[in-house]
Amino acid sequence: MNRTIRRASVFTLLLVFALLVRATWVQFYEGRALADDSDNRRNAIETYAEPLGNIVVAGEHITGSARTKGSDLAYKRTYTDGPLYAAVTGYASQAYAPTQLEGIYADVLNGTDPRLRTVADTVTNGRAAPGNVVTTVDPAVQKAAYKALGDKKGAAVAIDPETGRILAAVSTPSYDPTSLTDANTAGEAWTRLNEDPDKPLTNRALRQPLPPGSTFKLVVAAAALEDGLYSSVDERTDSPDPYPLPDSSKDLTNENPSAPCENASIRVALQYSCNNVFGKMAVDLGQDKVRDMAEKFGFNDEKQDVPVRAYTSVYPSDMDRPQTALSGIGQFDVTATPLQIAMVSAAIANDGELVSPHMVSRVTDSGGDVLEDHDEDASTRRIVSSSTAEQLQSAMQTVVSEGTGTNAQLSGATVGGKTGTAQHGENNSKTPYAWFTSYAESDSNGKKVAVAVLVEQSDAERSEVSGNGLAAPIARETMKAALQD
Repeated sequence: MNRTIRRASVFTLLLVFALLVRATWVQFYEGRALADDSDNRRNAIETYAEPLGNIVVAGEHITGSARTKGSDLAYKRTYTDGPLYAAVTGYASQAYAPTQLEGIYADVLNGTDPRLRTVADTVTNGRAAPGNVVTTVDPAVQKAAYKALGDKKGAAVAIDPETGRILAAVSTPSYDPTSLTDANTAGEAWTRLNEDPDKPLTNRALRQPLPPGSTFKLVVAAAALEDGLYSSVDERTDSPDPYPLPDSSKDLTNENPSAPCENASIRVALQYSCNNVFGKMAVDLGQDKVRDMAEKFGFNDEKQDVPVRAYTSVYPSDMDRPQTALSGIGQFDVTATPLQIAMVSAAIANDGELVSPHMVSRVTDSGGDVLEDHDEDASTRRIVSSSTAEQLQSAMQTVVSEGTGTNAQLSGATVGGKTGTAQHGENNSKTPYAWFTSYAESDSNGKKVAVAVLVEQSDAERSEVSGNGLAAPIARETMKAALQD
């Protein structure tokens, strides 16, 4: 064979071999990545080729699927009472990545989760029938919290302290997830929602930590009782009023200068929300002991999944003594979500034990067989002793019966609570945040609930912004709905 032809043949064979290697690499190694690429239109076509599975509240589907017209995406997601449940469901969109429960359980809801496959699906290589996600949400509680929040910017979370079931998770202002489901119209809604200064897409219940203000005093009180700094909520503390911040020329004063806060007991200090008592208490304990207690309740947990990943609530490190004092009243760099503050009340109400909060009861296949049971798998951990929990319950009841939380009083129930008004802006220049956290137990049926409410902004005058004035009435209506037979 002519040398030139032989060399050309070898070179051609090498090119063919290289093409085969490349094709093999693409098919067997890059194929999955290409198939999973968010820009691959085939994924969207496959996802929306059939109706999706549903998210369920109290036995009723709050989601659905509707046939489309003139699109290669055969179905689109629909929502019943979309704004009411948006903080729970999130959205499943033909144009954007799914969020909240829609995102976490996307594989279950679109039938691609391997646990859904039957023998017939394996033989035919067809997509399995989609599964369903059954939530823990109580529609009466969700509606009560949503209605009570009204046009205020804020959030509410309600938890059954004995089971950890999240009965309500509300964020306002809300949005209608249906506006984002259709690829042909989602863009306009997406732009409008993201340009809205009130940020309706933000899940304030789970994913916006803010300074918790005086609600954090419950954590400091728990640390003081558990450490033995004070033996009971009725022992007088060593707390000058005002409290001279250590290593500083400034004093820590109280909102009500006539309140009996000098050397007040924990009960009285919670009743009147005495800053001097809890600022000094945090310094006396030291930041490490306060942080240890905060972390027992769930602060600094970067993987707080319910199963939606909640933003981390933070108790900071490396503070000086004045900063530690401010942390004791829920200021400085302390932040918390309404979920986290509800967890504090839930643990206190449940004899000092915290059952892991969750908003999904179970995940099932199309026939109702259980794939995941979160009620059954919920874990319990002790946060404080039964004695400490009982004392804090008693002190919280005093707050509601004759202290700063009287607007949370509820006929036919034992209610305990704690108000909070957190400073906002440089030198407290902006409208404060109003907080209220509470628990209630029905006198007739024994039902219990723990609630946290945050009002980030309302139409109230600045002088009228308080946990009792704005947040406690919302908590009361939420608790009332939870305790009904």
